Amino acid sequence: MKFGWHAKLAGALALVAIPFVVPVSGADDTIKIAYVDPLSGGGASIGEVGLKTFQFLADDLNAKGGALGRKFEIVAYDNKLNAQETLVQVQKAIDSGIRIITQGNGSAFAAAISDFVTKYNERNLGKEVIYFNYAAVDPVLTNDKCSFWHFRWDANSDQKMQALTNYMKDRKNIKKIYLINQDYSFGQAVRSAAVAMLKDKRPDVEIVGDEMHPLLKITDFAPYIAKIKASGADSVITGNWGQDFALLVKAAADAGLQTDWYTYYAGGTGGPTAIKQTGLNHRVFAVGEGIPNLGYGPADEFEKAIRAKYNFSLFYPRAVNEMRMLQAAIEKAKSTEPTKIGAALEGMKFNVYDGGEGMMRADDHQFIQPLYISSFGERSAKEPFDEESTGWGWKLAGKIEAANTVLPTTCKMSRPAS
Repeated sequence: MKFGWHAKLAGALALVAIPFVVPVSGADDTIKIAYVDPLSGGGASIGEVGLKTFQFLADDLNAKGGALGRKFEIVAYDNKLNAQETLVQVQKAIDSGIRIITQGNGSAFAAAISDFVTKYNERNLGKEVIYFNYAAVDPVLTNDKCSFWHFRWDANSDQKMQALTNYMKDRKNIKKIYLINQDYSFGQAVRSAAVAMLKDKRPDVEIVGDEMHPLLKITDFAPYIAKIKASGADSVITGNWGQDFALLVKAAADAGLQTDWYTYYAGGTGGPTAIKQTGLNHRVFAVGEGIPNLGYGPADEFEKAIRAKYNFSLFYPRAVNEMRMLQAAIEKAKSTEPTKIGAALEGMKFNVYDGGEGMMRADDHQFIQPLYISSFGERSAKEPFDEESTGWGWKLAGKIEAANTVLPTTCKMSRPAS
């Protein structure tokens, strides 16, 4: 294919092939944030994009004065997408004096961090650490395993599936659906929510396949695509992210699979290139908290700026909300102490990146925000941003107001003594 899939993916991964830890540097009065995510191995392309996004945000906030006259500094730690290594890197960050941790790629690793930080804080009063989750969406993190020290800016997987299935329920062309997901806590949550919500909203739809596969270990999805073709499915639901989405859709293109796709993370590195290769014009849908080509002025200007510097789109509008709210919380609390930052964030209302109001729910520390359904394909004059130089871009298909994304929580949170 003329779009050079292999060259594009190899180029993206080559940028991040060497594992590293950015050393703590700069003045002692900077507000340091430990970024703990994969910077080597199968998740490296996603981790590198996240790191650069947070560095861009820190620079943007610093240009506006930082917080309390102090600048933000992002310090990178490579967890190699391994649970044990994740906790090793968190401990290294804490040992270096960092008291704000952010992570997003992998709900199993998020759960480990949340549990570790909660127990650490119980043993180290006055030296507490706070954990900001920008992308790990297993619902349990703001339900039975909620913690005062954990705050999530992404919508959880149940909220996203609620939005996706609300959009899908009126699409009468959907008759047979195939589920394929990564075999760990997040993928299992996506699968469970899809089964339950489809049964409720579209009992006429037949689920003709329900596949789970190892996380970021499959290099050839051709056998999985063969199963999807054989099933007669007209639509696929997947929560796959990173190379697990890009390689899955690449295999679909090679096999000529003609189905609609309903996804969480189709916009990740390599995803748009693979979608263009399939030729499925506006037949791949994604749910998220923001999209390029929405036409909201402040977001458009930010999108232009980050593309000019890094040559990739803003994949994490939630990271913008996280960093801006951290700045607001520090200013409100007049402190960088994690306990005071957490108290300031609880119930905070905030104008979100793509417009409209969001709110950090105090009950469980789940951020409530508008969600969008978008499709990927040919662009009109009203859609200026393409993805990965494909010429195609994201187009708004539907919006879910913040109030309509709210789901109940089972969280019973213990708070630190005031």
